[in-house]
Amino acid sequence: MKRIGAYIALAGILLIVLPYFNLTIMFLSKIDELGQNTALTIKIGLIIIGVILFFMDKFTTDKQ
Repeated sequence: MKRIGAYIALAGILLIVLPYFNLTIMFLSKIDELGQNTALTIKIGLIIIGVILFFMDKFTTDKQ
């Protein structure tokens, strides 16, 4: 879970940062066609979900 959460959060960060360098992730570029506010909401949501999954793994593992 920790690795999946990190990848999802990283994808969200990249989706926000890459357009400043005129780059994009091809299979996720359809998000930008939904409108500026909607796309930003989805990108921030990806970051939040990724962070939740990343830290949820810390609470679900048994430390015996």
